[in-house]
Amino acid sequence: MHFDTLQGWLDWQATLHPDPIDLGLERVAGVWSRLHSGPFPCPVISVAGTNGKGSSVAFLEAILTAAGYRTASYTSPHLERYNERIRLQGEPVSDRRICTAFERVERARGKTSLTYFEFGTLAALEIFAAERPAVAILEVGLGGRLDAVNIIDPDVALITGVALDHTEWLGRDLESIGREKAGIMRPGRPVVFGGEHPPRSVLAQARALGAPLQRAGRDYRWRPLEGGWEWRSGERLRQGLPLPRLRGRCQLANAAAVLAVLALLEETLPVDQQAIRAGLQAAAPAGRFQVLPGAPVLVLDVAHNPQAAGELRDNLERMPVPGPTVALFAMLGDKAVEAVAGRLAGCIDRWCVTGLEDRRGIPAGTLAARLAAGGVETGNILPCGDPGQALERARSEAGENGRVLVFGSFLLVGAVLGLLRERGEL
Repeated sequence: MHFDTLQGWLDWQATLHPDPIDLGLERVAGVWSRLHSGPFPCPVISVAGTNGKGSSVAFLEAILTAAGYRTASYTSPHLERYNERIRLQGEPVSDRRICTAFERVERARGKTSLTYFEFGTLAALEIFAAERPAVAILEVGLGGRLDAVNIIDPDVALITGVALDHTEWLGRDLESIGREKAGIMRPGRPVVFGGEHPPRSVLAQARALGAPLQRAGRDYRWRPLEGGWEWRSGERLRQGLPLPRLRGRCQLANAAAVLAVLALLEETLPVDQQAIRAGLQAAAPAGRFQVLPGAPVLVLDVAHNPQAAGELRDNLERMPVPGPTVALFAMLGDKAVEAVAGRLAGCIDRWCVTGLEDRRGIPAGTLAARLAAGGVETGNILPCGDPGQALERARSEAGENGRVLVFGSFLLVGAVLGLLRERGEL
């Protein structure tokens, strides 16, 4: 199979496998063994976790790039362009390079059926293996144990945290979800857990594998200071760190875990204080409490589960505005709409709900009903048309002194960013 355009390849891949999500390593590992033999040609950092993966990858990428290393990063999903997923030195690779990698994957797979995500993961790994960067940073797509990224053995694993999301595939409790995310650990290789209270399943897996576990609050600590923050692990102290460009207390926790990862790699990839400072201030992936000044202010956030909604609420309360806060909201069908609404009760005045250009999206009318079931007053729920129409309605409702909060789905944030770019507002 051959296509002349990246979009042609992507459209075809979406139809290749009967299930869009089919967790398991046998198929993808078999194809990888035909693409590449031997160990991966550079150190690997794998990043799993319910929330904070993309931000953590961005911190790692920015700090290591500032330190002079050639980085390769793989993340998902993308917001506007597929190329965002596969980056070298912080820059998306070209359509042509991705298409060439797709052709290699297609030749290697033979009769093996691959999902859209698996095809893209193999293409990213093929590009990285050929480019031989100083370090590869790989974000897990879903879970960890059976995710396609897990065919590569990481030198250090980072689990940002464990919360309820994707329960249909990962389990309906934190212990089950933690067990899946702990699947990225390797025998004897270090792992960082970005929270203070890891599930027992994570601790048990680390013990079983003899994987040295670094935990926030026990093995490393951080605290905010006036205009900055500091990080400590044992005798190591990093003082005078600037606040990350990414807003929110949760981003300090992500940055602290990243510093723990880098400390574990100091013999292979040493970084100095200057690189850390530069990276913290450079990392700014779109859609992570992204604030666009205006009248009204526009805030874009990819929060789509209850834990992330709680962090979003904290950020909103720390940045009050004189006018109303109006949500532009959409979600996929497997998400906990009612719980998300409950976390944000009292800090959103009106909800403009819209659908998504994806069969998994919840129709606006259904979403409105679920918000009402979650405790939102029906008079404050405004079903709208497409995201463009919903954006105009939300701006009108917010007025010059308010703000519009776009959240609930990567797909929605990406669509709104695309609209703003088309209109010359970005």
